[in-house]
Parts: sequence; C-alpha cells; structure tokens
Amino acid sequence: MRQLPPLSAVRAFEAIARTGSVTRAAEELCRSHGAVSRHLKLLQAHAGVPLFDKEGTGLKLTQAGATFYAAVRSSFDQLENAYERLAREAQGPGLHVACSATFAMRWLVPQLAVFYRDHPDIRIRLSMTSAREMRNEGADLLLAWDLSGYTDADQRRALMLAPVRFGAVCTPDYARRKPADRVRIAHEYTSSAWNQWEAITGEPVAQGGPLAFPHTHLCIEAALSGLGVALVERRLITRELQDGALTAPFGFVPFAGGLRALPATGRGGSAQADAFVAWLRAALAVSAA
Repeated sequence: MRQLPPLSAVRAFEAIARTGSVTRAAEELCRSHGAVSRHLKLLQAHAGVPLFDKEGTGLKLTQAGATFYAAVRSSFDQLENAYERLAREAQGPGLHVACSATFAMRWLVPQLAVFYRDHPDIRIRLSMTSAREMRNEGADLLLAWDLSGYTDADQRRALMLAPVRFGAVCTPDYARRKPADRVRIAHEYTSSAWNQWEAITGEPVAQGGPLAFPHTHLCIEAALSGLGVALVERRLITRELQDGALTAPFGFVPFAGGLRALPATGRGGSAQADAFVAWLRAALAVSAA
C-alpha cells in the first residue's frame, strides 16, 4: 500500500511554492484563501515539519520545503506530460505541428493532400505562429529555418529537412530603380536575414528603409504592392515568380542552417513523426527543383 500525503494538500503546496503566495495559489486553483491555507497546515501537520517561513508579506520555502518541492515539481511535470500524451492518443493517431503562418499557408497546407493520400491514418494538427512566438507549445514538431533563439542542445536535436534559398524580390518595375531609391522590407523578428544576405552576396540591394512587418506573408504582400524589396525563401513565392508578379534580380542564395524539425523535449520519436519528417524531406526536395 502506498504511503502518500494528502494529494489535494500537495497540489496546494505546489501552487504556493511556485507562485510564492497563498493568495495567488488560491486564485490559480479557484479556491478560497482559507481553503488553501488549511491544505498547507494539513500537509505540514502530516509531514511533521514546517515547509514555509514567513518573509515579509510572502512565504519562503524552508530547506525541507525546498527539497520536497523539487520532488513534487518533477513528479507534477511527469504527470502533466503523461496526461497530455494520454489525451492526444485518445483523439486518435495524429501529429501536432507548429510552424510559421506563412509557411503553413503558402507551402504546407497546399501539400497536405499528397501526404494524406500516402498516409490516410495520420492527421496533422497545425499551430501557426510568428517567428517571435514560435516555441514547442504542446506541439510534437516545430518547423523553422531560424533556430538562433533556441538553446545549443535544441539546435543539436533538430532534424535537417532541406536547404533554404533566399532571394531579394520585388515587382519588375521596382527592380528598375537604383539601390538608393529602393526600400528594404524587413521581418520584425528575423532581421538577421538581411545581414546574412549582405554578408553572402555583398549586394547593396536597397539603401532606404527598412519597412518592417511581423509576418513574412505581409512582407510578400508589401513587395507585391510595390513598397520595396523583401527577402523571401523561394518556395514561398513559387507562384508569384512563375506569374512574373515578383522577380529576384540577384537570384537566390543558400542560408546557413536550412529548414529543420525540432521534436518536443522528452517526447521521443513516434512512427507518425518519422513518417511526416520523411515525407517533408522528399516533398521539399521536389519543390526546390
């Protein structure tokens, strides 16, 4: 028989330790201040040792409390992850993928019919985020070309999908302007792209601006409207290049890193993720040709 402390009291203790306040813990747990205080008193009486000391208007973990909190936090993290996996499995076979809204709209979603034809039992659930917000928020895989904001460990875990080639694009009429008369269109959260371009090519594409937008899709629309020169990965503007709506006067150059897939920490691989990554690699290679 397991000798466990009162679990409702442990939940209250974890919330107090994490927030540093009985009041904030009560708000999070949707309980009254008095109820959470009683849970804490019950746990301390059950353990036979104080878990907090008063510090000003707040609480500070004792040494015993800090040791217990480290174990509780780890256990809660494992329980949360296990329950999340259980809920995902209950929804049936599927894969949660996070990527930029522009990549999803302009490349991934139009290609999904091919994936579903080859893998009818796997369903993809998408989270579309901006580069600034892009994180593994519950997703099984994160797709991105710029992982500079991630840890070295995450970058080492990332799976290479395909090289990327960026070009400075604008309307044909706009391309006839001199560099001094052109405006550079930049992405607000991946401004290093222009630095990479200039370091690789040495081309003074545009000396005016920059005009900045929070999404690549908006940068493309600004270029189509004749507002300036945008730096875009070739796969995202295939149609505009074919139609002649946009032109790349200086061509497309490879950027370091490439498009990569970052698996969620602690989830391990799955047959669905392996199948999706393999399909991505093949489809991206075809679309680059």
